[in-house]
Amino acid sequence: ITRDTMNNELQRIWMETGKTVVLVTHSIGEAVFLADKIVLLSPRPGRVQEVIDVTFPRPRDQSVSLDPEFQRIATYLRDKLDH
Repeated sequence: ITRDTMNNELQRIWMETGKTVVLVTHSIGEAVFLADKIVLLSPRPGRVQEVIDVTFPRPRDQSVSLDPEFQRIATYLRDKLDH
């Protein structure tokens, strides 16, 4: 099973159940693909630095990663994590 397959399955389960899901990941692409909100934490001690809304419609497929807004969010997160 690939990460993309698992992400699609998680999205399907979430959409069917409507339950709240909290996912911790170090993958920026995975976060932008799956999230409605991304909570960026500081280094130790972990504190909320920023909350970023992700507003792509659902269901999402891998083509969303080609959207300029997806790229903008991913680049922004990468820059924040690099500094």
